[in-house]
Amino acid sequence: MKGMEKPVLSEREEHVARMIVDSAYHVHKTLGPGLLERVYEVCLCHELQKRDLHCQRQVAVPIMYDDITFEEGFRIDVLVEDLAIVEIKAVTMLYPIFEAQLLSYMKLTNMRLGFLINFHVTLIKRGINRFVL
Repeated sequence: MKGMEKPVLSEREEHVARMIVDSAYHVHKTLGPGLLERVYEVCLCHELQKRDLHCQRQVAVPIMYDDITFEEGFRIDVLVEDLAIVEIKAVTMLYPIFEAQLLSYMKLTNMRLGFLINFHVTLIKRGINRFVL
């Protein structure tokens, strides 16, 4: 379809994406479903760091509204290499609002790559959702 080309990521972004998926698989294989989100968050960051990637947890992002910056913006679960946002869930069902939340975070931070990962699944491949803007 003309005008509907898929966004292309840089080699670096693709590498980071592969490492995020690989790390999520490793964490899920080791821990399985049923734990709290913060457990998966800390273990995912550990796995990313083992792969020589810089990641930050619970990154506070101020919000600009009406020409005023409010520090009470939002928090990104995991920011990887300042290139990708990872939102972690451990829920029975992913609701559309979770995707909307991630896409809003990506737009507000000008990030092109995002992942919504639900660890409360039997097969992690069903829990990994990749988004590219």
